[in-house]
Amino acid sequence: MENHRLPENVILIKLSSCDPKIAEELKELNETLSQKSDCDVVLDFSYVEIINSSNISNLLILRSFLENNGRKLIFHNVKTIAKCIFVVAGLADYFVFMDDMNDVFKAIQKETCTKK
Repeated sequence: MENHRLPENVILIKLSSCDPKIAEELKELNETLSQKSDCDVVLDFSYVEIINSSNISNLLILRSFLENNGRKLIFHNVKTIAKCIFVVAGLADYFVFMDDMNDVFKAIQKETCTKK
């Protein structure tokens, strides 16, 4: 297994398993990004079983913010049930889902290289 160090302009957040905690984590992330908008974001869904509509709304806002700043939002390790929620809501195409951290690293590295 390859071990990559993410560039310093990448924020990696491991989301919690409970909805109220996820909302707080997303709020903190938005506050961080308001100070430092030149970062890509990787959200690790390893502990998330399902996601509610409020958190999906926050993710759409986050995606829009990052996209407007030319940055990426990548969802990592999204479980089948949680991913189905995005599919049923018609939102799966709005987000980037990756299971392998090596693929996440390559996608970010590729994006970083093309911006230079």
